Amino acid sequence: MLQRFQDFLSDESGAITVDWVVLTASVVAMAAISFYQIRDNSANLESAAGNAVADEQARLFPD
Repeated sequence: MLQRFQDFLSDESGAITVDWVVLTASVVAMAAISFYQIRDNSANLESAAGNAVADEQARLFPD
């Protein structure tokens, strides 16, 4: 039993799979974080641009 456990610990045949899983998970996590950061900033930019257009329209065409 002890020999099988030692063989299991020394076997590295699945190590590359674990590396790729960790690498892929980190890329997906960074993409998700980037998406939410860009989404929030673009919403703020959209709001600021809309307010600037509305202010300019009100200045050019007063009621």
